Amino acid sequence: MVTPILPLTLEDVSVTRRGKRLIGPVSLTLGTSGLTMIMGPNGSGKTTLLKVMHGVERVSRGAVTWAVPDKEARHSQSYVFQSPIMLRRTVAENLRFPLELEGRPRAEIGQAAVAWLERIGLADKAKLAATRLSGGEKQRLALARALIRRPQVLFLDEPCANLDGASTHAIETLLREELRAGTRIVMTTHNLGQARRLASDALFMLHGRVHESGAAQDFFDRPQSTELKAFFRGDIIR
Repeated sequence: MVTPILPLTLEDVSVTRRGKRLIGPVSLTLGTSGLTMIMGPNGSGKTTLLKVMHGVERVSRGAVTWAVPDKEARHSQSYVFQSPIMLRRTVAENLRFPLELEGRPRAEIGQAAVAWLERIGLADKAKLAATRLSGGEKQRLALARALIRRPQVLFLDEPCANLDGASTHAIETLLREELRAGTRIVMTTHNLGQARRLASDALFMLHGRVHESGAAQDFFDRPQSTELKAFFRGDIIR
């Protein structure tokens, strides 16, 4: 039986680097289901908050607490960067790599790789060097590589930035499928339309703090603060 690693609690968390506060103080609880969208202007702390949740950004003060020990939680989550990182291997070998690190049986690894290649529409490019894929194909591969381990939580940093409509649609379709399968997703985006399509709840970051948050319908249709209303209008927020 898999032990649930959620909820995740951040209590008075701050990140300071070279005397500059990047985020904080931030206190929040990440629930056990759904897709949380983190929004805000450039420099508001979205990516830093995402990395703090994932455990790759050291906090200066406060506590980040999972429902299980940190070591166990780390093995049950994945992170996809805005610019996908491709190993200098074939497409299929990129997919196999996370399972090989875990020492899974070769037959299981092969079956999983074949299934995911079909699912993301790259079966015909299995033997191609991953670095030769288009931007949208690389992002689909990076997403599949993160999901092939069946993590409980998936962190995504602007996964559709600079992608065309077809690639964005393919990724959003995959994310909806994963949500139905029970994967907890936390992602950043500047795309308001995408946020409305996918989010079950949302956070608005401003000057390193969670300025407003709530269930998706209230968040998007009934923003409370002047700053969030301005953000939705596309105004510059200082």
